[in-house]
Amino acid sequence: MLQLAGQRCTLRPWRLDDAGSLVRHANNINVASQLRDRFPHPYTRGAALGYLKYAVSAERPTNLAIEVGGEAVGGVGYVPGSDVERYSAEVGYWLGEALWGKGITTEALVLLTAHCFESENLLRCFALPFAGNVASIRVLEKAGYSLEGIMRSSSVKAGTPRDQALYARVNPSWKG
Repeated sequence: MLQLAGQRCTLRPWRLDDAGSLVRHANNINVASQLRDRFPHPYTRGAALGYLKYAVSAERPTNLAIEVGGEAVGGVGYVPGSDVERYSAEVGYWLGEALWGKGITTEALVLLTAHCFESENLLRCFALPFAGNVASIRVLEKAGYSLEGIMRSSSVKAGTPRDQALYARVNPSWKG
């Protein structure tokens, strides 16, 4: 079983018994407002069970729980590219608000990126946070990602056009 351990958190596959903690940490407008629309608000038990059934059925887990103190408190994952982008992946992450500001998300992203580079042989990982999401941008920068540009009005959240920042990290030891 895939498990990536750090000092602040452990990344592991989601389990069906994570439903309670998933709802507790994900059902927060401050979390949902910075994520894609597929992350629902309110985050109900039904939504949690639907997501967990999807996540646990994955042949190769690309969505992992961020575990702190034995509880799933957030998530981190990647979406592999295809065709000419088959050695790239978009990364994403979220953390329950009660744990913000403790370096947990940065450590989770560092662990995930190392896994993508070392075990998945990816050349590049990238993220597209909303340009105004200063905390997420700081996580990316602390995890070694660099700003490649601002994509103007590239998304719409809650009916409002939003810019996205394109951050990426390239694997310096990639073997094609």
